[in-house]
Amino acid sequence: MMRIAMWSGPRNLSTAMMYSFGARADFTVSDEPFYAAYLAQTDLDHPMRAEILASQPNDPAEVAAICEGPIPGGKVHWYQKHMPHHVGTDFPMGWADSFTHVHLIRHPARVIASYRAKRENPTLDDLGYAQCLKFYQRFPGPVIDSTDIRADPEGMLQKLCAEIGLAWDASMLRWPAGGRAEDGVWASHWYGAVHRSTGFASAEGPMPIEDDALLDAALPMYQEMAARRIAE
Repeated sequence: MMRIAMWSGPRNLSTAMMYSFGARADFTVSDEPFYAAYLAQTDLDHPMRAEILASQPNDPAEVAAICEGPIPGGKVHWYQKHMPHHVGTDFPMGWADSFTHVHLIRHPARVIASYRAKRENPTLDDLGYAQCLKFYQRFPGPVIDSTDIRADPEGMLQKLCAEIGLAWDASMLRWPAGGRAEDGVWASHWYGAVHRSTGFASAEGPMPIEDDALLDAALPMYQEMAARRIAE
């Protein structure tokens, strides 16, 4: 039995990775279970805020109990997609001590361009780089870059499975078009490209031109984690 916490900022290929693991017959998946608790604590105005608050427990202790509870659906393994910036400093974290931790990263120029297409004026906290680095330091585990996955999905996923002691399953490379039952209610706003997909997108093109203070702030933290990523 394996419980995976995949830590990622937004627009990092995190939903496609959730679909990849969800395509395995031995896995169930969960989509950002602390999102509503995060919005309730911070009072931030995110797209579909009211729907998110109504769709998930707002109490982080209740969410933590679910995360460490029985694996849904009678499956052998559980993949939980988490965003570190959704986890408040006072949220209970004992549930994560027994998990296998993986850290998904993406160059901030690409993240900023993708995020701005969906929500204006993101802040450094919205992108989660500082929180991702903090969680990597607290819960060490393999680091994998979304650009490397898109360049070689099979090779990189095989390496990731080997790193965490999970048998490789080629079903991770394909999934049906459309959403998953486990999608968060926010999927209609954020997941359009993944819902149209049946596998990982092809290798990424030229780096977007993002030259501003937000990129300057995020880049050193990305580079610190990228230096530890699984090699191509």
